[in-house]
Amino acid sequence: MTRILDPIERLAWLRLARTAEVGPVTFAQLLVRFGSATVALEELPRLARRGGGKIFVLPPEADIVRELEQLEQVKGRMIASCEPDFPPGLAALRPPPPLICVIGHAHILRKKMVAVVGARNASALGRKFAQLLSRDFGEAGLVIASGLARGIDSAAHEAALEQGTVAVVAGGVDIIYPPENEALYRAIAERGAIISEMRLGEAPQARHFPRRNRLISGLSRGVVVVEASERSGSLITANYALEQDREIFAVPGSPLDPHAKGPNGLIRQGATLTESAEDVLAVLRPILGGGFGEPENGAPIASGQAGMLEAEADQVRVRIEEALGPAPVSIDELIRQTGASPAAILTVILEMELAGSCRRHSGNRVSWADLPGP
Repeated sequence: MTRILDPIERLAWLRLARTAEVGPVTFAQLLVRFGSATVALEELPRLARRGGGKIFVLPPEADIVRELEQLEQVKGRMIASCEPDFPPGLAALRPPPPLICVIGHAHILRKKMVAVVGARNASALGRKFAQLLSRDFGEAGLVIASGLARGIDSAAHEAALEQGTVAVVAGGVDIIYPPENEALYRAIAERGAIISEMRLGEAPQARHFPRRNRLISGLSRGVVVVEASERSGSLITANYALEQDREIFAVPGSPLDPHAKGPNGLIRQGATLTESAEDVLAVLRPILGGGFGEPENGAPIASGQAGMLEAEADQVRVRIEEALGPAPVSIDELIRQTGASPAAILTVILEMELAGSCRRHSGNRVSWADLPGP
């Protein structure tokens, strides 16, 4: 069920999302547990203490107020995942990003999209083909989503300006990166939309790009990879598309061309071989009329139930801590090993994560927190 946040809850929503220990999964669990971001913020220090932490620092409220004011100054807005203007593709993700910041025309985010991504050091032919695809998709009524990077991304955005394009950036929505795309950035802000889930003013860093790629694929019904090396970030976008049940398309190339290694590999793994926009549209037409599925909206847990859960969590906490190790283990495996209920395990993991002693990994897995990033 969608709703528009009031000013107090909007401030709390952003403050909770900007809390270092709270990722999208934890954010969603906190909302289900407490019903609102305002109450969740009040409970965070207590939950962190239960998880073994001593001090829990929330972002200063003044910083959050300042971010919202600065966002308004650059003619942007924050859209929460519960609000009607939130992109349906992102709302259907498990879990969705708690919020996005938008500069430009937010209404375009509710249109059907296809992503066109590829190499930064793209060939001239690769850029031309990305432009042809994007123009044809636009004429078919699709908005182009991409990452505003050099090469294929830029070519796709440029060709789609007339029909509609959305740029997902890895830093703050107000940061122009790469700098040479300033004119393109401003054109998209004027005629399309630029979005990010990062805080305003934050420079893009390497660890932010996978999160950006998850949003690109999440927005889209399908992802088209035009050129990509074997270690390209475009393949990360394709992997996210697979996890999100999106369609994957790849443009073939010569085995002697390093740019073709990524797309050719995707084709071997089952991606649709793409030589024209019609190859993509033939797959997407039967499903374009449907939605992305309903987002999960769990009802808040009643206070009595919450107390029972915490009591059960205290009984099984030691077993769960002993079952954790340096290697990530799935939640299902923790249930099997400990015999604890899923609700109790999720309660303990939530408290440990807030305390900084546990961390989440892809595939619904967890480990002790002193591991390098994935």
